[in-house]
Amino acid sequence: MPEFADIPGTSVFNGNRARQGYHLNQFCMSLMKAANRERFLADEAAYLAEWRLTERQRQAVVDRDYGALLTQGGNIFFILKIAATDGRSVQSVVASFTGQTQEEYAAMMVAGGRAAVGLRSILRGI
Repeated sequence: MPEFADIPGTSVFNGNRARQGYHLNQFCMSLMKAANRERFLADEAAYLAEWRLTERQRQAVVDRDYGALLTQGGNIFFILKIAATDGRSVQSVVASFTGQTQEEYAAMMVAGGRAAVGLRSILRGI
């Protein structure tokens, strides 16, 4: 079993994920240039076709499924370039990981964050 795979909701960016997501992360970093952002927003399919992404990575970009982007090798700092291109805040992306709206997530964090209860290990059932 991969390291940390037994912890629900955990996606560790390690060497394997870095190799898996190399082209995805290169695509994301291309969005640092205004001309590339404009090309991407004008015709996502054409711009994505220029990158050696897997079909799952490509679909995660199209769907703006940030959780899937992480599991497909995306580095959080790089995939946030997609969100920024769309005018989304970091907080809205993080909220999507929790299944909450941005407002619900902000309220939870102001109230002290997520409770430290619940399943911590799939293997041990605790």
